[in-house]
Amino acid sequence: EITSLLSLYGGQFSGEQEIHVNSPFWILNIPSEEMARGLMKRTVCAKSVFELWGHGRSAGELYSSLKNYPMDKMLPYLQSDSTYKVHIHTFNKTLTQAQKIKKIDALEFLPFKGKVNLKNPEHIFWILEDYGMDPNNVPEEPFHLYFGRWVHGQRELIESYSVKKRHFIGNTSMDACLSFIMANHGRVKPNDVVYDPFVGTGGLLISSAHFGAYVCGTDIDYNTIHGLGKASRKNQKWRGPDENIRANLRQYGLEKYYLDALVSDSSRPIWRKGTLFDAIITDPPYGIREATRRTGSQKETVKLAERSTENHIFVSSNYHLSDIFFDLLKFAAECLVMGGRLVYWLPIYRPEYTEEIIPRHPCLKLISNCEQMLSSHTSRRLITMEKVKEFKDQDQNSYSLDGQYMPYRGHNSFREKYFSGVTKRIAKEEKDNQK
Repeated sequence: EITSLLSLYGGQFSGEQEIHVNSPFWILNIPSEEMARGLMKRTVCAKSVFELWGHGRSAGELYSSLKNYPMDKMLPYLQSDSTYKVHIHTFNKTLTQAQKIKKIDALEFLPFKGKVNLKNPEHIFWILEDYGMDPNNVPEEPFHLYFGRWVHGQRELIESYSVKKRHFIGNTSMDACLSFIMANHGRVKPNDVVYDPFVGTGGLLISSAHFGAYVCGTDIDYNTIHGLGKASRKNQKWRGPDENIRANLRQYGLEKYYLDALVSDSSRPIWRKGTLFDAIITDPPYGIREATRRTGSQKETVKLAERSTENHIFVSSNYHLSDIFFDLLKFAAECLVMGGRLVYWLPIYRPEYTEEIIPRHPCLKLISNCEQMLSSHTSRRLITMEKVKEFKDQDQNSYSLDGQYMPYRGHNSFREKYFSGVTKRIAKEEKDNQK
């Protein structure tokens, strides 16, 4: 998420960051404080951003680093007419109050001229100490120390968009935190057009609309799109007349960004050919809590298709998980703008997982592959891909599961076998957990 936002706002990881890959504290090179604030207003993975004044592997190194920090950059925040406080945060260790005071007093060489105000200071300075990631082996002294001026923090976003308070929800409505992470992976920005082909109750549209994008979606489920049928909320039998996707966006003051939601089968694209969307952000059904369906029966004939009218309701059949991903990648390759991103979840069975399993397409480059653990054996991967090549007719059926692009049908049996196994194992684990 941070990497995606840096590419959107500007900035990069510091060269020193390679040393601290497993640290919760990251050093970034960001051109301006304004950009740092813009990044923090969007991220849900980071807690705060600081202007780094000094750091080191010991207290002595930290103090030497602070003494070498340019005085002209310090002075605006140390004036006699200002107020301040110093806060200490230790990762993986708890300090006593006496220990904290001792560490703060050791900074007396800094030219603080303002008054201390613990309740409402103008400037807040932090000492950050990293004691490693192993709670069973905590060292006496920190591995790394940092000192800096607090610039911005943001943790209210997730709470204000909590699914618990949402007007219209479904059985698998996406958690607000994950929704915002997905929008950030997709680098959604104002005036983008964002599409969800498995829109459900529209949870993923809300996060994109919050960032100023125009949103739309489709789903095969008529009742969900129109807000009809049985309710998913506890102690409520049927959905109310105003429970729908539009009402959700209206709840957060985002209705102006809502284009529409349509009843449509994602295996039969309804859109005209060409680049239509800046980002496609979606959570395909896995066939566990939500059925995977497509229009038409397994014995569907051409005659039936010719006979169908506007009012004809197709019977539905199983939509295999492997076909869902193939159709999704093909659609993204065709309809994303150049540089646009596809962000989606891929369920996997961990003992058999290898990166070669991830579906590929010659027009799409894999940007990131992040794991969310569901159990000891199952998880799902948040896959982010970027369009790097214009879609052409020869890419119509190109597909890859092992790094080599090939005609889609030639690899069908292997894909179906793997993803069928994934679905069955996840379903079995859910059933066992319920017992």
